[in-house]
Amino acid sequence: MLRRLALTAAASAAALSALPALPAAAHASTLPTTPIDRLTVTVTGMGGEGDGTYRLNCHPAGGTHPQAKEACARLDEISVYGKDLFAPVPPGTMCTMQYGGPATARITGTWHGRPVNATYDRSNGCEIGRWNTLVPVLPAASA
Repeated sequence: MLRRLALTAAASAAALSALPALPAAAHASTLPTTPIDRLTVTVTGMGGEGDGTYRLNCHPAGGTHPQAKEACARLDEISVYGKDLFAPVPPGTMCTMQYGGPATARITGTWHGRPVNATYDRSNGCEIGRWNTLVPVLPAASA
């Protein structure tokens, strides 16, 4: 067993020494320079400063989103492995018949390495709840 371990170590060392050495700058250029979690949030119908298109970068937080740090923290808080936090309301769901206003939103980009292309509105209780779950990624509705 010890002989096999020594032979494996020697073979690994020989293989590594045969590789050409790369300058330090080459290693640095292979590191990602842009955030993996990057979203574009477009909101219409809120009125005032709530409307617009914003970039939201997370890990680290940044972009043009007015509350980038808080929005990233909220997304991290509600993210659950294996669950799409941007999923639409499932078909057949019973929702209250209330109207939350004309606001609509679209979120596109990448979150946790997965593509995002989600739309939001405030047309019923389920959609209002789905929107409110994402505040401050989406703007809070005024009372």
